[in-house]
Amino acid sequence: MFFSFARIIKFSLQDIFRNIWLSLVTVIILILALFTVNMLLMVKVIGDMAVEAVEEKIDVNLYLKPNAKEDEILALKAKINNLNEVKNVEYISNAQALKNFKEKHQDNPEILEALRELNINPLTPTLVIKPKNLDVFDNLVNRLNALDENIIESRNFTNYKALLEKINSITRKVTEAGIFLSAIFIMITILVIYNSVRVAIYTHRRQITIMKLVGASNWFIQMPYLISGLIYAFFGVAAIMLIFYPFLSLLQPYLEAFFVGYNVNLLDFFYGNMFTIFGMQFLAGSLINMFASLIAVGKYSRV
Repeated sequence: MFFSFARIIKFSLQDIFRNIWLSLVTVIILILALFTVNMLLMVKVIGDMAVEAVEEKIDVNLYLKPNAKEDEILALKAKINNLNEVKNVEYISNAQALKNFKEKHQDNPEILEALRELNINPLTPTLVIKPKNLDVFDNLVNRLNALDENIIESRNFTNYKALLEKINSITRKVTEAGIFLSAIFIMITILVIYNSVRVAIYTHRRQITIMKLVGASNWFIQMPYLISGLIYAFFGVAAIMLIFYPFLSLLQPYLEAFFVGYNVNLLDFFYGNMFTIFGMQFLAGSLINMFASLIAVGKYSRV
């Protein structure tokens, strides 16, 4: 059994190297298909991370009058905190707001100088309200708009829902285009492998006839071509790993610059899920390659 399997591996490698250019084209097509799949996954991950990051930053600000008393502010905070739609409420005093403002603009001397020229604290106390989730955001806004408190000076309700819908729309469109391209490359891969096996069988038709005459089983004759499919998948996945991780390393600084203030790290995601991602791709690539090989073997090995 061991020697038979060793011969099968040997015959498979011989077929690959005897048709080296066809084998090379097969692996390249497979690499393109896997690259498209990984780009599709990358877009999906970026979209999910962006949505998650935006949801973490969703809040509603109530700006209070500078002369509002501490006990009135705390009473309003407790009232808002009891709303079903509210996750938590943070009170930022005007002194704390001024401190945060200075820290944020510590590298901008012109703004700090203008602040010193005022000689007063222009910032007001603020209640920062976080909703439980995006689904209750509209209800929360309506409840806050209904508040009739004299100490409320203004309200800031950013339309996060529109932003998230835009991110999801872009992600969905790119995903649809990626699925279409992936399907094309998969079909091309199947056709290339099918023709590769067909050419190999035609080249070895006399050898196959002799093998049958001396009693070789169909399994022994057909297995080298199925093993070739596994070898193509292995080299395709290995090559895409060597290509994709340097690509991600080059892309990551641009993502950090674009999503400034948000935690969007593709390298961490792909390193953390390396075996799952590329293991699944190897399995899928092997099945596709062996499917194409099996069809060709079944059709053309009857000699």
